[in-house]
Amino acid sequence: MSNWTPFINDLIEQSPLILLGLTKTLQLAGIISVTGFLMGLIVFYLTLSRYSMIKRFINGYISFFIGMPLIVLLFLMYYGLPQWGIKFSPFDVAVLGFTLNVGAYNSAYLTSAFNGLNHEELDAAKAQGFNHWQIFRLIVLPQVLRLSIPALTNQIINNLKDSSIAFLIQYTEFFARVQELASTNFQFFKAYFFAALVYLFLVSIIVVIARILEKRILIPGILDKS
Repeated sequence: MSNWTPFINDLIEQSPLILLGLTKTLQLAGIISVTGFLMGLIVFYLTLSRYSMIKRFINGYISFFIGMPLIVLLFLMYYGLPQWGIKFSPFDVAVLGFTLNVGAYNSAYLTSAFNGLNHEELDAAKAQGFNHWQIFRLIVLPQVLRLSIPALTNQIINNLKDSSIAFLIQYTEFFARVQELASTNFQFFKAYFFAALVYLFLVSIIVVIARILEKRILIPGILDKS
């Protein structure tokens, strides 16, 4: 324990900055989870369009942003766009880049859930006179969201973990503060181990909340296999 004393003292000394960084991490993860979810909903809705041109464009968007490594996308936006006279703050780049990326993944999850629905139910709704928007809002969306909870939860966890790469575009979030702590005392293992414990704790909270949510709104006979 004595070997940890100097590190703990440094940790306490820099705790205000580390807590500020943690706040920024939670802020970024929360925002991109919401914007990425909304983006995913919009993209998913457009994948159901009756117009082939829109569907091709949306499928191209999904393929591009799923195939593009997130760090490359952030670097292109933060370091590349200024050469064209377009400059964003690190926070703006992180939010926009993550939103485009997460939206593509979320729409793919929603599409997978949609493909598992009973499409005879949709045909019946059409026969009853429901229009395209009514079918989506009243029949498709509620079921797809419930079926996608595990995948969407995993994406939120990924958002939290992936937010750590934002320090590479000079966004001083939690991991960036841990890096600063490690550089002051050269206790890299202890600093990163501390960061790992914090991330593990936060992820555990998300998992617990997700399991409670699943039990509250699960679809009998589909999600409940016990």
